[in-house]
Amino acid sequence: MKTNRYYLFFLFWLFTLPYIHAQEKVVYGNNPEAGKYFDHDGTKIYYEIYGSGRPLILIHGNGGSIKSRADLISEFAKKYKVIALDSRCHGKSDCPPQYLTYEQMADDVYELLNHLRIDSALVWGHSDGAVIGLLIAIRHPEKIQKLLASGANLRPDSTALDPVLFQLLDVMSSQAKKDSVRSKQFRLLVDQPNIPVADLEKIKSSVLIMSGDRDAIRNKHTLEIFEHIPKALLCILPGATHFVYLDRKQWFTEILYDFFDNPPALTTTAELMMKAYGK
Repeated sequence: MKTNRYYLFFLFWLFTLPYIHAQEKVVYGNNPEAGKYFDHDGTKIYYEIYGSGRPLILIHGNGGSIKSRADLISEFAKKYKVIALDSRCHGKSDCPPQYLTYEQMADDVYELLNHLRIDSALVWGHSDGAVIGLLIAIRHPEKIQKLLASGANLRPDSTALDPVLFQLLDVMSSQAKKDSVRSKQFRLLVDQPNIPVADLEKIKSSVLIMSGDRDAIRNKHTLEIFEHIPKALLCILPGATHFVYLDRKQWFTEILYDFFDNPPALTTTAELMMKAYGK
């Protein structure tokens, strides 16, 4: 009888094990089952892969990491092969002593795609990640199927950024001096990017330029970026700050799916009217 009880307990444990395992929370950004490193120019870059389907690269913002995209990774992995990375000097990636640039970070993503033998991918980059995404599209256009760039800027001045932000940067500056890695991240915000508007004309893929109407990026600067990319779409979400994917999560997700999964609507009103009137 005692043996039967042990046997029944063993069967119960065996059949519930998959359920228990499924309930374990995935620790995005520190998941040994999904995480790996690859080397680029002597720098180890950390990344994690989830799901299957078309490859989607997620590039976080300044001071962020894979962890900051946890909710969206689980959502997007239902449709795509999500490849999330920690940019150099962020998260679990190395931080070499050299001066940090967005160009280095863009080339890291390019080399990651080569490492994974991915010819091209969908890309969502936010804030600094959007800057990196634009640079990949400029420097390595063949690697971008479509790019969603939310909260991007081309230069670190008051024509692009809310002037109040510079007061905040002064506070951040004193804090950053205490941490060499944070100091490198901070210098990115102060000194970079420096992307010539003319370089945007080199972008060949469809790009969705997105921001919030309460963004730290000036609306007119977002419009400037949009107007200089040949196949660009524009989306300014109402009532949203710089963190559009948090402020308007449902809208953001639906717009991302629509953009990535459907042909871009690039026809202008004038073209429609010309077609309607046969001219």
